[in-house]
Amino acid sequence: MSTSQQRSSGPAKAPATGPGSNELGRALHGWRDRISPATVGLPAGGVRRAVGLRREELAQLASLSVDYITRLEQGRATSPSPPVLSSLARALRLSEDERTYLYRLAGQPEPGPGQISSHVPPGLRRLLDRLDAAPMCVHDAAWNLIEWNRPWAALLGDPSALRGRERNIPWRHFTGRHGRARPTPEQRAEFEAAIVADLRAATARYPADQGLRSLVGDLREESGRFAELWDSGIVGVHESAAKTVVHPDVGPVTLDCDVLVAPGSDLRVVAYTAEPGSEAAARLALLDVIGIQAMT
Repeated sequence: MSTSQQRSSGPAKAPATGPGSNELGRALHGWRDRISPATVGLPAGGVRRAVGLRREELAQLASLSVDYITRLEQGRATSPSPPVLSSLARALRLSEDERTYLYRLAGQPEPGPGQISSHVPPGLRRLLDRLDAAPMCVHDAAWNLIEWNRPWAALLGDPSALRGRERNIPWRHFTGRHGRARPTPEQRAEFEAAIVADLRAATARYPADQGLRSLVGDLREESGRFAELWDSGIVGVHESAAKTVVHPDVGPVTLDCDVLVAPGSDLRVVAYTAEPGSEAAARLALLDVIGIQAMT
């Protein structure tokens, strides 16, 4: 994925406590030090003073500002919000115990059973790290983009600069930000039915998630199509389907698209594959040479 399997094991040691101590900053710094750029898919060239990730690299992975990372580590920002903590936990590849510790240090409750979690379990992360030949990404139960690998970014565009709802698939689709995918009218109708049904089911599973309810409410106001589907009670499921992506350099690439739900995590793993030896496979190989471009 956009990050690779971390090489250390076990939770970071608890930092020293006492008057004036900055437990949160020390923990973040310790977790940052144990991850090398190579393990998260970042170039490691140039002179490096940092043992592991630089602050700017962590900021990039967590979609936060370098200044905010600095203030957190120096103890000048002491109350990060739950979304910020979730982003940091993903970027630092924390285990469940470490994630719990992070929330406790920040004085925030962990997401409960009525709230959507974006935590990627270690077993699923290891599996995804090994399946890096095909474009793949991971979404939470509200279809927020969590992680992606380099082939996915090369095919569909690098989403690193996107923030908030710019990474939410239903929001992008129903507000006209369709990206590079070019579905047929039938495929579009099937996708819309499935995505609305997913959100409806998610609101039942996560009744306490205010972000999800806000998303649905805003989509109903912004998109007549979404409101129509939502009010109709339409149901649908994601199935394997062909999807055509129009890349600015290699042209149209038609791939098989599969949506898998990770057991016990409610995460959606989306994988794009091509028949070996096909023209689509050749174009995917060419994209590996061209590299990553910004998502539009």
